[in-house]
Amino acid sequence: MQQMEVADYVNEPPRPKQKDSGDANQTERRLCQVLLLSFGLLCVIQAILNVSLRLAYCHTTHDMIKDLEEDRLRTAQWEHFNGSFYYFSSITKTWHESRDDCLQKGAHLVIINSREEQNFTTKFGKRLWIGLTDSETEGTWKWVDGTPLNQSYWHSVEPNGGNDENCVEILSVDSENNWNDNNCLVLFNWICEMKVRP
Repeated sequence: MQQMEVADYVNEPPRPKQKDSGDANQTERRLCQVLLLSFGLLCVIQAILNVSLRLAYCHTTHDMIKDLEEDRLRTAQWEHFNGSFYYFSSITKTWHESRDDCLQKGAHLVIINSREEQNFTTKFGKRLWIGLTDSETEGTWKWVDGTPLNQSYWHSVEPNGGNDENCVEILSVDSENNWNDNNCLVLFNWICEMKVRP
């Protein structure tokens, strides 16, 4: 009987081969790599979208704040001219008090950089403090931001430096050259300037 069993076994048709476990492991590894790569790409895309949205939001918010600030300035007696807002006071103060008032408003006493700006500031026909002084060194005129005076619009025989005249006003005369040095303790109106933010 044992012989018959061996013969049956020998004559038995061959069984199909089972897949090698190495092939299955390799396929599984490739699938994991593809999944990890896909997940990594999704993370990168998500990060790019987040940064893009944040930048767009910040830019939009910045523009909205800028527009609101400009609207607020327009309704608060500020006048826009050539990239700046100007505040013309309705009361009088000393030069130092005027400078402090401008600083409290986030501005400074006006710094006149061009003939157009000079003409703009003289149209009000008032005596107005501007941001020019030689209080540090007599005869060395500087603007409130520390820059030296390059272009001036002095009235005839000015500056004369008399009576501790270390601060500059715009005279109410109808002339392009209407700057006068005066005592800083005299009470005048003043002009604040605030640059428009880019």
